[in-house]
Amino acid sequence: MNQTPFHGVFPYLVSPILPSGRVNEPVLAQLCDDLIAQGVHGLTPLGSTGEFAYLSWPQRQRIVEVVVAAARGRVPVVAGVAATTTAEAVRQAQALAGLGCDGILAILESYFPIPDDGVLAYFQAIAAAVPLPIVLYTNPNFQRTDLSLAVIEQLSHVPNIRYLKEASSNTGRVLSILNAVEGRVQLFAASAHIPAAVMLIGGVGWMAGPACLVPRQSVALYEFCRRGDWTAAMALQRQLWQLNQAFARYNLAACIKGGLALQGYDVGLPLPPQAPLPPAGVAEVRQALQAVGALAA
Repeated sequence: MNQTPFHGVFPYLVSPILPSGRVNEPVLAQLCDDLIAQGVHGLTPLGSTGEFAYLSWPQRQRIVEVVVAAARGRVPVVAGVAATTTAEAVRQAQALAGLGCDGILAILESYFPIPDDGVLAYFQAIAAAVPLPIVLYTNPNFQRTDLSLAVIEQLSHVPNIRYLKEASSNTGRVLSILNAVEGRVQLFAASAHIPAAVMLIGGVGWMAGPACLVPRQSVALYEFCRRGDWTAAMALQRQLWQLNQAFARYNLAACIKGGLALQGYDVGLPLPPQAPLPPAGVAEVRQALQAVGALAA
């Protein structure tokens, strides 16, 4: 188990699923190995880019097994847990901890709105169920029930809730969270944010799907930010932001899988009923990748 404090670039891995429903294990393992070779600081299976909401439990379990085996302890693996009930979330967290992952990315799925007390109890239960560091995931753009600032502040006092991935596009909210948690929780940006801006105000890295496609460039950006070379960081950030703008127009998993296919990874299509990347989207992603040196012209 990797005990390195979480920081830097954690690509949200895609979930390559064969037509038979089996995980395409060789492709997933190769992607993990290549990302580590490019210098990423961790791997995150079963995030949004990993299409967790469309996977069966056996598929989720096998994906984490493959990623943990591929990582071989070289970087931490933070696996996503997502459920509509607290009991199921606890079951998932304990099962994934047993597979050897190094942290849990905790996601709350809901159909009916959940009051703050229920949200608080859900994440407290996950944290109490496993001895691993917990990364809270907040995405008000897609989640029916989000974590309020008051709930985040309360959760920041739970000893093993140590990180938060903030996926709103509201940089002011990021700063409010940082002020509220007072250093008890470290913050990761998402692709909805400008990573360099989040690093400037106190973030420790980013967990995002686009890093699957541009790992070398993402690591370089992180290093510029870490050294405080903001001129170089913003020059690179402006180039990389073109990729984010392309992703904003299409399904995220479709974009990442489409881009990886262009790079030679047979990751397959997004799981139905999601639509694959249309021809115009393929052309746009191709152009964006070529512009940042992530695909040969």
